[in-house]
Amino acid sequence: MTTLPERTSELVIDVEDLTKRFDGRTVVDHFSMQVPRGTIYGFLGPNGSGKTTTIRMICGLLTPDEGRGTVLGHDIRTQADLIKREVGYMTQKFSLYEDLSIEENLDFVARMYAVPGRARKVEDALANLGLTSRRKQLAGTLSGGWKQRLALAACLIHDPKLLLLDEPTAGVDPSARRDFWDHIHDLAHEGITVLVSTHYMDEAERCHSLAYISYGKLLAHGTTRQVIDEAGLSTWEIEGGDLMELAPRLRAMPGVEMVAPFGTALHVSGTEREALAKAVATVASRDGVRAREVEPSLEDVFIHHMRDAGESARPEA
Repeated sequence: MTTLPERTSELVIDVEDLTKRFDGRTVVDHFSMQVPRGTIYGFLGPNGSGKTTTIRMICGLLTPDEGRGTVLGHDIRTQADLIKREVGYMTQKFSLYEDLSIEENLDFVARMYAVPGRARKVEDALANLGLTSRRKQLAGTLSGGWKQRLALAACLIHDPKLLLLDEPTAGVDPSARRDFWDHIHDLAHEGITVLVSTHYMDEAERCHSLAYISYGKLLAHGTTRQVIDEAGLSTWEIEGGDLMELAPRLRAMPGVEMVAPFGTALHVSGTEREALAKAVATVASRDGVRAREVEPSLEDVFIHHMRDAGESARPEA
């Protein structure tokens, strides 16, 4: 689990009670967030939970209906243009020109930001992301991993102080994801702040802090350790026996909130520790079934938050 960097005095993102509605539907509901400089802040939640809308309010692309805040010291309502110039935003969908080469795309972005010494900056961007040998290749012919590198290079070409990355590794192979995260940690070490939304629990654990949002509401935030501890979950791992037969039996027992397959085992979780232990003991008495209490995983915790929120967190139509 990644530890928080020491330089945490300067808040790069400081927003409070952000609210956004579309056609009378509340998409983001009084959301607050504080992110110190040099922090990698993970932003998690199910599809449609309001993550992208929140990111767009933070970077000045959307004006909140309610709430206040600053990003890089600029007011999100009145100084959106200043925020945009100091932020690198990487969208979920590849948004560069597929009929231009890697080099042409980077040069175009540098022109948009009026980057001084543009030619040198493009060369540096190509070298830093390992793109030099492919500089003439059309963006549309790149694989997912190479498109990701190009998109990140484009985000960085104007030397932003804050990166907003919206599910940047979706559809990218594990090796490319690891390379990407190594680079993100290098950037954070240099003082760049990163807000990244992700569905991957291994990526979430590489963040310094996390926020979990569901139906526009903040349900949990803190370091990975804090988020796990504050959930108050107990988890047991069950192996052996007929797991497909055991799972529905366990789900019907008092104290059992979640039963999820994990490889050749079941993770059984709940917030009522004694009741859960009794339920597990009932099935563990059978021949060939082994049970042991384990530490809840981050995935256990976020499934718990999703199910605990349920319909109560869903805004009225």
